[in-house]
Amino acid sequence: MHALDRKLLRDFRRLWAQVLAIALVLACGVAILLTSFGMYRALDETRAAYYQRNRFADVFVEARRAPLALLAEIAAIPGVQAVEGRVTGDVVLDLPGRVEAAVGRVLSLPDHAEPRLNLPLLRSGRLPDTPSEIAVNEPFADANGYRPGDTILANLNGRKRTLTITGTLLSPEFIYTLGPGALMPDNEGFGILWMRRAGAEAAFDMGGAFNDLALKIDASTKAEPVIDALDDLLDPYGGFGAYGRDKQLSNAFIDAEIRQLRSMAMILPPVFFGISAFLVAMVMGRIVTLERAQIGLLKALGYGNGAVCLHYLLLAGLIALVGIATGWVAGTWLARGLAHLYANFFDFPFVIFRIAPWVYGLSAVLALAATTLGATQSALRAARLAPAIAMQPPAPPKFTQSAFDRAMDRANLTQPTVMILRSLVRWPVRSALTALGLALAVASVMTASFMTDALDFVVDSAFYQSNRQHAMLIFQSDAPLSALQDVAHLPGVRQVEGQQIAAAVLRRGHHEKQVAIEARLPGADLSRIVAADGGARDAPPGGILLSERVAGQLDVRPGQTITAELLGGNQGTYTFEVAGIVPQYFGLGAYVDLEGFNRLLRQAPRVSVANITLDGARHDALHAAIKDTPGIAGTVMMTHTRRSFQETIRQNVTIMLTVYITIAVLISVGVGYNSARIQLSERARELASLRILGFSRWQVSYILVGELMLLAVLAQPLGWLLGRVFTGLMVRAFSSDLYNLPLVLKPATFSFASLIVLGATLAAVLVVRRRLDRLDLVAVMKTRE
Repeated sequence: MHALDRKLLRDFRRLWAQVLAIALVLACGVAILLTSFGMYRALDETRAAYYQRNRFADVFVEARRAPLALLAEIAAIPGVQAVEGRVTGDVVLDLPGRVEAAVGRVLSLPDHAEPRLNLPLLRSGRLPDTPSEIAVNEPFADANGYRPGDTILANLNGRKRTLTITGTLLSPEFIYTLGPGALMPDNEGFGILWMRRAGAEAAFDMGGAFNDLALKIDASTKAEPVIDALDDLLDPYGGFGAYGRDKQLSNAFIDAEIRQLRSMAMILPPVFFGISAFLVAMVMGRIVTLERAQIGLLKALGYGNGAVCLHYLLLAGLIALVGIATGWVAGTWLARGLAHLYANFFDFPFVIFRIAPWVYGLSAVLALAATTLGATQSALRAARLAPAIAMQPPAPPKFTQSAFDRAMDRANLTQPTVMILRSLVRWPVRSALTALGLALAVASVMTASFMTDALDFVVDSAFYQSNRQHAMLIFQSDAPLSALQDVAHLPGVRQVEGQQIAAAVLRRGHHEKQVAIEARLPGADLSRIVAADGGARDAPPGGILLSERVAGQLDVRPGQTITAELLGGNQGTYTFEVAGIVPQYFGLGAYVDLEGFNRLLRQAPRVSVANITLDGARHDALHAAIKDTPGIAGTVMMTHTRRSFQETIRQNVTIMLTVYITIAVLISVGVGYNSARIQLSERARELASLRILGFSRWQVSYILVGELMLLAVLAQPLGWLLGRVFTGLMVRAFSSDLYNLPLVLKPATFSFASLIVLGATLAAVLVVRRRLDRLDLVAVMKTRE
């Protein structure tokens, strides 16, 4: 082993604490990169394999009622490979041992064959054979403890029927299963029921017809022409507008999650690699300064500039290798564990986990590039040192009294305080970079903790300001306004309000968006439209209120007009003036006046949903009545929805907050520890002199601790600004047609982030401060400047 190699290993062992602090920060960047790409690719590849094996459709559409003879014309559309016409509908379920009514979505299976598309995967038992048999989705069965042979009661077309469960299934259509009006999956209260076509036709009076259609198109065919042709064919039969796979509800949620993971891989790792480069630059710069004499001796013995430069680059490379190895292990473990959690959450029957070798290679290249970049300047400075100059102590820097020095004199500051402030001013680049590292730690905590405030705001807006009803009753089809009187007579109902929902395509110029228009009576109290100022708004007759996302996608402002093409049974195109734009955090919103809307349709007012408040003492009686009431397709208990949403989100936010706080602590400790060690090594003689001159141990410690803590305090405003930028990026990454997050930053968010970073920095500096107690004053004073 060459002498330089032995020196390299000795230096590496001697600097083990600083190496570990840097390597852990670097490992965070590597681990997050692997975890993000690992989860992203696991979700993407698992979904792709599942879709391919089970023949997931490319185009979907629902209709009121279309004849089976139309399927031949649909199959003749250019590019269509396969067509699956089905009967579907929602029913109220009476489950054994469950007081509340549940909701089931019935899907028909071909009578004597397997489906051509959206093939369900049999998990246990067998497929149904008779009209009184069903198969259910596995999460619903597991949540309620059902096994093949168990029975449930369903209100089918006004009649209660006993249905026997023959098996459990999983389907590519329902990887993320949401019931009507639900925000989160409710496997206990919502299930998918597969029934042979004969039984489904009888249940929904759909003999010789279908109301749900799925298409598979050729890979070389674009979906848009097929969708247009399909809409033309189904328009006379109440088509609700065809849409591609990207808008299929289950697939859309997975797409949103994949986009978030991709965004995380793009935003966070560069932060860690940048901080690692800065820390390496700090350490390597100080090492070269301390080893000037050794560098001169090495050159005098014949080592060239290249060998000296490579020596210090290799030391940075060893630090990178520790960080890469740690990051690979942690990232692979995290990615594998989270990929399986995602697979269970999204109801995949299997998970394909594979981190591509190029991802490992990319993380290693980025880590090596960061440390090399940080070490390059110091390594080149060492290589350029002439032997004669290197053997001499460095010339002391020349300082002149500045206006800042004169200001400190006039302020009558203590000598330790003056030393702290002079150090910051005379080494501005190092001070600025140290503050930047700590500011990034503050921003990291803010990025996670703002989610709590944002979600609290969303819960308050969605469940206490906008949707204040206790429950929603969904009718099987639009009912006359008099149906609300029948609902009012159900046990325990205190207040009733109705609203009508109509599918439509909104257009302005070349922009268009398919949404559900909600028509409400003026002064609605249970389901309200809440403006940005927190006040309730009503859509004026002839006007329409749009959510911010819809307005942005249509590029429309208040006072302008849009056209609405109604789908389903209410075909027609109407013009509305945009009366206002309102915030909305779930889905897409378009709101009109109920009476004015029905005047446009030239029909008596109708309702699709009844919003109700309840007497909690009669909860059981209400659900017993709902189970026996014909015409109700489903119920949404808003209290349960709110609780489920809060519990799920709280769990996810807790995990995220823990990860980000850990990240911030590692950054703070890495920056604080290395800065304090370098400061101690640079000022050891100076601090020892102060002790000999009579300064107390506390005063000397104040200089060491005070400089770093002052930088940490000065870093807070920059950290708050960066946190605001990062949270803005997170909000944009999370925004989709399914949900939006508001940018809510409370004072507590700023203070919490600052306390975490200040506490971690103080702990790191105090660890270094202990070395002051062990300073050998005589030995330190013998060292050359």
